[in-house]
Amino acid sequence: MSEKIKFEIEFPLHSSPAFLFQYLSTPDGLSEWFADNVNSRSDIYTFIWDGAEEKAKRLSHKTNERIKYKWLEDDDASTYFEFRIQVDALTKDVSLIVTDFAEEDEIDESKMFWENQIAQLKQTIGA
Repeated sequence: MSEKIKFEIEFPLHSSPAFLFQYLSTPDGLSEWFADNVNSRSDIYTFIWDGAEEKAKRLSHKTNERIKYKWLEDDDASTYFEFRIQVDALTKDVSLIVTDFAEEDEIDESKMFWENQIAQLKQTIGA
């Protein structure tokens, strides 16, 4: 098995950090743009796409700033995916930074996945 490579993508969004964070951290928010349905029990989130389920554990979060998840099926202990909200100190522009991991030959595909998902998020929140 080849080692996964960390990558980050930044998306400018017209949204307040508090409003955006709801869509990144709650089952209701995530099910509006990320998956068909999302359920959670404690720190375990179940994401459902076309009837298939994947579970992730919320590893850490800081309200209105960042949230980090780890797919439970992923045996690589060093991988995760994270949403980080960054606010420019001068302009107050808000950006969402997505951090994820993929195998070298799947990075472009993974980036395209995130671009499509974040486009859906922007449409959902009107950003």
